Amino acid sequence: MKKILLLFFCAVSFGQTRLFPKEEMETIVKAIPLPHFGTYSINITQLGAKGDSRTNNKVYFDKAMALCKKNKGGKIIVPQGNYVINGPIHFVSNVNLQLEKGAKLLFSEDPNQYLPLVYTSWEGTFIYNYSPMIYGYQCANIAITGEGSIEGAGDTIWSTFKSKEGPAKMKSRQMNHDRTPVKERQFGNNSFLRPPMIQFFNCKQILVENITIKNAPFWCLHLLQSQNVILRGLQYQSHNFNNDGIDIEYTKNVLIENITFDNGDDNIAIKSGRDVEGRDNATTPSENIVIRNCNFKGLHGVVMGSEMSAGIQKVYVENCRTVGYLKRGIYLKTNADRGGFIKNVYFKGIELDQVEDGIYITANYHGEGKGFPSEISDIHFSNISCNAASGTGIVIQGFPEKKVKNITLDTIHIKAAKNAISNTDAENVTINELIIGEKATVPSAVSVK
Repeated sequence: MKKILLLFFCAVSFGQTRLFPKEEMETIVKAIPLPHFGTYSINITQLGAKGDSRTNNKVYFDKAMALCKKNKGGKIIVPQGNYVINGPIHFVSNVNLQLEKGAKLLFSEDPNQYLPLVYTSWEGTFIYNYSPMIYGYQCANIAITGEGSIEGAGDTIWSTFKSKEGPAKMKSRQMNHDRTPVKERQFGNNSFLRPPMIQFFNCKQILVENITIKNAPFWCLHLLQSQNVILRGLQYQSHNFNNDGIDIEYTKNVLIENITFDNGDDNIAIKSGRDVEGRDNATTPSENIVIRNCNFKGLHGVVMGSEMSAGIQKVYVENCRTVGYLKRGIYLKTNADRGGFIKNVYFKGIELDQVEDGIYITANYHGEGKGFPSEISDIHFSNISCNAASGTGIVIQGFPEKKVKNITLDTIHIKAAKNAISNTDAENVTINELIIGEKATVPSAVSVK
């Protein structure tokens, strides 16, 4: 790889509060409450469940949830074993699903077992579709904890849906643009739109901790119109089509920490609805999101967009690193169909290994759309390192009529890159201590004969 020597230094005073407002971030974290549960407790095997890799245990999980509801909440304990579940688990409020070490939830690969349809969303549009494998709707105080795993059989029948999803995907987007009543957006059987493995929709006080997530059919963990969420200590092993690790949509007050990602698409994708429907929900942006101490491995590390029409703001990413190759380390993407905004976003202490592009900000994702360019502003990067970029170190792309603005790049070191910087249709890009290649030292003198 060709090394490019590029050193920028601007005599600008950078206050730490501006570059990374630590106190503001900590205030958000402290305000997120842990969920609380009732005193009732049931071991799933007491109801007849068997972790023998053969028995269909769906009825026992349904019974456990019903008993927790009757007792105003509680804990469902799943001991070591392989628990086949032919159909979804639907949460009720005030429940902790505790997967003990060695416990595996093995969800069926048969799409028909995830009927009837439930109210959900698909790539930023509300629809009725297959139930997620674990689904919570309008719940409060819910958790999945322990050291067990959730496995989604995503590499079986579900994987064949990818090549067939096009017509239903375009139909859903047209319904979005036409404001078709949601009750009429019926998909599911023969539509080939895969469900997320875990989805919490319109829920609050959520904890997902220490479990392993494997082999999802689509997005792994989707937070939709929810608030007060803590995700920590998770492990991922999921490499199917569109296996985003965590998708945050119309959701606020989120802490994501100490997670080891290894999934087939975006590690963390922050979203807020698509196009017309997203702009109609402009009062519910995704906001107050803290991401720290995570290890990224997959297609992209932290992504914002492209479905972000209700807006994304107040995102804080600190002390994270990538392992091995990623296509893009930090990726902010939107286009002229979206509208909305991405603003007040802070990255600090990010270590990127091998990437195609290090930092990529674009208002022209896929070159799609017209009439609704997004606002991208007040994005701050400090103490970012990258070993090598096979494409471009830093890309910033706005529109002539709506430029990306107020971008800060402070103490950035990319050791090697094919291309250094591509910066178009941007204004007020402030640079301090940006090095791509090797840092220049004292200039050599001209030899005199």
